[in-house]
Amino acid sequence: MSGQGSGGNVIAALCSFFIPGLGQLVQGRLLAALLFFIFTGGAYGLSFLLIPLVIAIPLHIWCIIDAATFKPLS
Repeated sequence: MSGQGSGGNVIAALCSFFIPGLGQLVQGRLLAALLFFIFTGGAYGLSFLLIPLVIAIPLHIWCIIDAATFKPLS
C-alpha cells in the first residue's frame, strides 16, 4: 500500500487540485469524493454571492491536503 507522500498521493492531490474530490476517487474513497465534489462544487457554483467563495477555497485546499496525506488502514 502507498504511504503518505507516495507517488499515488501526489497524483491524487494533483487530481483534487483540478477537480475537487477526484483525488479521493482515485484513491478509492467514494464517499469522501462525493462529499468534497458536492460541497466544494456547490460553493464554487454559488460564488457569485461572494460568501460561498470564502467557504469554497478552504474546502478545496482541505480536499487537496486530504488527498495528499491519506494513509490507508492496513
